Amino acid sequence: MHPGMSWLTRLGFVAPAASAVGDEAALLARLHAGDAEALALLYRRESGAVYRYALTLAGNEAAALDAVHEAFAQLLRGPQAYQAGRGTLGAYLAGMARHQLLSQWRDARRHVALDEAEEDGTAPMPASDARLDEAQQHGQLWSAIRRLSWPQREALVLVDLQERSYEDAAAIAGVSADVLRTRLHRARQRLADLLAVGER
Repeated sequence: MHPGMSWLTRLGFVAPAASAVGDEAALLARLHAGDAEALALLYRRESGAVYRYALTLAGNEAAALDAVHEAFAQLLRGPQAYQAGRGTLGAYLAGMARHQLLSQWRDARRHVALDEAEEDGTAPMPASDARLDEAQQHGQLWSAIRRLSWPQREALVLVDLQERSYEDAAAIAGVSADVLRTRLHRARQRLADLLAVGER
């Protein structure tokens, strides 16, 4: 368990177990040869962690599912693009899901900007994701996590919630391990402050 995790444990958040990688290379070779069953096995093994990562970042089930779908679609289209020496398959898929989420958000911001220009600043606010709070039964925690900046939230999700290594997390975020550690430290401090305020 990582330092500073006691409050997560107390709130009942259990991180997913690390995925097995024993026959990963064989499954990828089968996938490259067009074996659909290999994709199903890889999906069963890796999709849960990728979905939880995407859901926590997006706060929206539809966006998270789209990101996971696109990550596995890209894997199906080009399994040879994954290089085991650069990190785990889970990290590779999470990285693709991350790119999909960023693309969704860039598109959404462009649409909001157009709507605001057309409606003189009266564009509707994005839909609330209160259902996520209900589903997880940890409203205060999720509310605080969503108030973190994107880099801090991502670092916290990857290391504390998913218990990925610093190297894996840094590879997904596209930064050095030192930068990732700095973001995580700041995220833990900020989250502790937000939760302390919420408990008063």
